[in-house]
Amino acid sequence: MSKRQRDTREHARRAAELRRRVQARRTRMRRAVAANVAVVVVFAGLVVGWLAGVGEDTPAPAPAADDTTTATVVAAVTGVPVAVLDAVGASGVQKVPDAIAGQPALTESGKPLVVYIGAEYCPFCAAQRWPLIQALSRFGTFTGLRTTRSAAGDVHPNTPTFTFSGATYTSDYLSFVGRELYTNERSGKGYTPLDKATPEELALLDRYGGGFPLLLIGGHYVQAGASYKPDVLHDLTWEQIAATMSYPHSPVAQGIDGSANVLTATLCTITKQQPANVCSAPEVRAVTRG
Repeated sequence: MSKRQRDTREHARRAAELRRRVQARRTRMRRAVAANVAVVVVFAGLVVGWLAGVGEDTPAPAPAADDTTTATVVAAVTGVPVAVLDAVGASGVQKVPDAIAGQPALTESGKPLVVYIGAEYCPFCAAQRWPLIQALSRFGTFTGLRTTRSAAGDVHPNTPTFTFSGATYTSDYLSFVGRELYTNERSGKGYTPLDKATPEELALLDRYGGGFPLLLIGGHYVQAGASYKPDVLHDLTWEQIAATMSYPHSPVAQGIDGSANVLTATLCTITKQQPANVCSAPEVRAVTRG
């Protein structure tokens, strides 16, 4: 074999070896890319799945308190010491019932009628029920109150409160109607209907604001919205709220007790200052309505 033949054969061998190495490298690169793509796809799938869940799996409301706890909380709400109520006065109150003219007096069974229209999902209703229960309990007695929370997907989510749906109120001085038009459970784009208001009540709701909550006091006063900011109740339990109502310098006491004092004074104007022991109390006289 000549030298030229030997050089040609060696060149061919080296070229074949080079092609083998290049092919092996390409194979390794394809495998590495495929593995990386698989990781990216899995990660992307996890991210997409997480994003798809945002807004769909909103936290569900925590369960309501049991009957024993509810009774204890109601007792605490309606048993705030007089000294605390006197110390609070009207501090923390941001909205009061407005006097109205041209509205016929609202009565039921010969007594001035207080009408509340709200919804269980509504956080402002959740805040307003606390002072309203406290104020009305100075004139009578609730039975059948149950605890609930405002909607998990609304502002001020899961605000602890009560519901007037299914509750009754007895008093020698006042009549009370409490309508909760919707629950706190989603139904389509809204919430599940609950209590059915009369056409007259719906007309009042439309006339005096159209939003929740609406409070009409004897046809002489009206208030749309909460008396104080619901955020003072944020992250608290029913028991904590009820207990904190007895600390006059707390935002909770100033919001709830202060609002209850103003509501009580307003109620006294339609009961002709009866009962005397309630309407002549210092904390009520200090905020008496004209």
